[in-house]
Amino acid sequence: MPLEPNDKKENILRAAEMIMSRKRLADTKISEIAQQAGVADSVIYQYFKGKEDLLFEVTHEHMKESVFQMKQHLQGILDPTSMVSKVVWFYLNYHDAHPGYARTLLLQCRSSKNFYSTPGYSLIKEFSRVLVNILRKGIKEGVFFSGLNVKLARDVILGTMDSVSMGRLLLGETDEANSDQRDIMALIIPMLTYELTPDEERSKPERILIAAEKVFSKKGFNKATIAEISKLAHVAEGTVYEYFETKEDLLFSVAYERFKSNLEELPEALESKTALSKLRRLIRHIFSMFVRDQTFLKVFLFQLQLNENFYQSKAFDNFRKYYRFIENIVDQGKADGDFRPEISSRIFRNMFLGAFSHMSLRWTLLEGGTSIDKLVEIDEVTDMLSSAVVLHTKS
Repeated sequence: MPLEPNDKKENILRAAEMIMSRKRLADTKISEIAQQAGVADSVIYQYFKGKEDLLFEVTHEHMKESVFQMKQHLQGILDPTSMVSKVVWFYLNYHDAHPGYARTLLLQCRSSKNFYSTPGYSLIKEFSRVLVNILRKGIKEGVFFSGLNVKLARDVILGTMDSVSMGRLLLGETDEANSDQRDIMALIIPMLTYELTPDEERSKPERILIAAEKVFSKKGFNKATIAEISKLAHVAEGTVYEYFETKEDLLFSVAYERFKSNLEELPEALESKTALSKLRRLIRHIFSMFVRDQTFLKVFLFQLQLNENFYQSKAFDNFRKYYRFIENIVDQGKADGDFRPEISSRIFRNMFLGAFSHMSLRWTLLEGGTSIDKLVEIDEVTDMLSSAVVLHTKS
């Protein structure tokens, strides 16, 4: 019995996913897809313009299914933290169940600029919006801290899941990516719920200065109030006046301490005793290094990290030194008692590199024409990643 038109198209898509998950697009031939699907070459062109169109359609079909299923899984869950946990579980579980799709999405679609104007990518953005809405719900309900940068949190979470999934597919780090869900959430929850001060032992004047800088930056000197500053610093309003005579005195003190700090850090940019300070400087160093060299950044984002062969190359052996550097700092922090002992150094490394990848992709491709303040975002993501690992103490 001859195949019906819909059956032919579905067979072609299944055959394409099977073959494209094992081969690069450039090495894939329409003839082998046709043979696997049991149709003539010409039949494929009745449904698809070519190999790339076929690749994107494979992703599109999976994204339609995954977005629908994820929304179904979220039904009835009211707690924002549980909703984030469900998103992480679902994403990794879906990739585990469909490794061919995961490979084509992460290694082939993401490396093609044409993919970012397809219906499949529109569904990825819809998936992303679901997560963003959950984060906003958490802020509104007071579950996540009010100053959370939702866009950066989304990048960190999605980047972590992608990095963990790629670690399974390309490096065999785990048998199932979903086995890392608990360790991922152990990092995500404090990142969303705890607003980090750069040093957990900061004095009240230092906390006031940090809070003042944020409020002045957001609202301007005239509209900023001591009440807002004291609330953000977690001190009584009267405490502010114990250290600073007036609001203007506080403003000038912010500037003085910032200049002093910047000058002191210059000779010690890459030297520090504490793991937290090392980690924060490493994050800034890697982000700043790549941001300054936009040419290589694009090569890294599109030609290296999404190329399966890169992970078997000598170049990757050098890049992997960053893995050990990040993990060693986290291990030091755990040994010193500054970082939570239960966190996974490997998962944090994936969170860091995944966040870097997603943020850099947004900067270079998706928002290349906008006036993104990259330095501010680097500072904010440094705080977010640090809060994920630090051993929090009550003020």
